[in-house]
Amino acid sequence: MLRVGLTGGIGVGKSAVAQRLGHHGAVIIDADRLAREVVAAGTSGLAEVVEAFGAGVLTPEGDLDRPALGAKVFGDETARRRLEKIIHPRVRARTVEMTQSAPHDAIVVNDVPLLVEAGLPPTYHLVLVVETRRELRLERLHATRGMSADEALARIGAQADDARRRAVCDVVIANNGTVEQLHGQIDLLFRERLVPFEEHLRHGTSAPAGHELRIADPDPTWPGQAARLIARIRHALGADAEVEHIGSTAVPALPAKDVVDLMLAVRTLDEADALVPRLAAAGFPRREGEWADNARGMPGETWPKRLHGNADPGRPVNLHVRVTGSPGWRFALLMRDHLRAVPAAREEYAAAKARWAVEHSDRFAYGEAKEPWFDAEARAADDWAEETGWTPAK
Repeated sequence: MLRVGLTGGIGVGKSAVAQRLGHHGAVIIDADRLAREVVAAGTSGLAEVVEAFGAGVLTPEGDLDRPALGAKVFGDETARRRLEKIIHPRVRARTVEMTQSAPHDAIVVNDVPLLVEAGLPPTYHLVLVVETRRELRLERLHATRGMSADEALARIGAQADDARRRAVCDVVIANNGTVEQLHGQIDLLFRERLVPFEEHLRHGTSAPAGHELRIADPDPTWPGQAARLIARIRHALGADAEVEHIGSTAVPALPAKDVVDLMLAVRTLDEADALVPRLAAAGFPRREGEWADNARGMPGETWPKRLHGNADPGRPVNLHVRVTGSPGWRFALLMRDHLRAVPAAREEYAAAKARWAVEHSDRFAYGEAKEPWFDAEARAADDWAEETGWTPAK
C-alpha cells in the first residue's frame, strides 16, 4: 500500500486534485470531511466541543454551528489548541481505520490541509502540495465561499506559506490554468510515478536506475530532497537513527548523477539485516547481491556493507548501510567534508567527472574509471584530516 499525503493552502484547488486521483482509483481520505463527521450531531466529539465552548456553538437543530465556533477559536491560540485536542485524535483514529480497510495494493491519498503544520510529511511515502497564485486564490475564495479579500488573506496568513510547504513536500502541483491542464498533470503523475511506486513497494523492489550515464548540473534542491528522505528513514527506524547525506549531491556546486546517496550507520551487519523489513515498508527496499567498499589502504581489501534503493521511480536513491568505524563509513564522511571545505579538490573532481563522462556513456564503466581518483582523494583527504583535526561525525 502506497501512502500519499496531499496538502495545500486554502483556495488552491486541492479538492480538484483529490477528485482526479480518486477518478484513477486512489482511495481518498479527506481530513476535513472526517473532522466534520467526528463532531456530527449525536457524537461524543460534539458533546466534548459543547462542554469546552458552550451551547452557543450549536444550531437550533443541535448541529455544530461552525461560524459560531470559528469566531471563538480564530485568532485565539489557546482555544484553537483546545479544539484540536478534541478533533485531531478522533480524525487520526478514523484515518487508521480507513487505511487498514483499504486493499493491500491501494494508493491511499490523505487529503490533509494542515499536514505541514502538524509535522506529518515523514509519515507518508510521498507528499504532494498544490499551489496557486495568490490572486487566483482570492478570486476562488470570494466566488466559492463569499470571503472578502481581507477575510481570505487572514485565512491564508494563518497557514504555512508556499516556501514552508515546498521544503517538506516531494511534488508541487501548479493549479494556475484550466481544469484540463490540472488533470494532465495528475494523470501523468498517477501513471508514471504513483502506480509504479506502489508496485515496487508491494513487491519489495527498487525502481530501476538504468545503465545510461548522465551528469547533472549542481541542483540546490538536492540537500532538501535528502533531508526529506532522511526524515522518512528516521520515522521508520527511530529518531536516533544515524543517517547522513553523502556523495556528490551532498557537496554544494558539484555536478553529479541525479542520485541521492545516503548512509545509515549500524553497529553490525546483523543489525542491518534486521532493519530490512522496516526500511522496505518505508520505501527503501534492499538491493540484492553482495556489496563491499574498497578499504582504501586500511586492513583488508574490501569491507562488506548493505545497499538499499528507493521504490519511488521519481527519486533515485542509494542508501548505503555501513558499520560505524568501517573504512567505507569513514571515507564517505571524510570525502564529503573534504570536498566541501577545499574548493580546489572540489574543482578537480568536477573536471575529472566531465572528462570521464565524455569517455564513458555507461554508468558502471564511469564508476570504474573513478577508482584511481578515489585512491588519490583518500590520501589527500587523510592529509587534510590530519592537518585540521577532522574526526567523523557522531
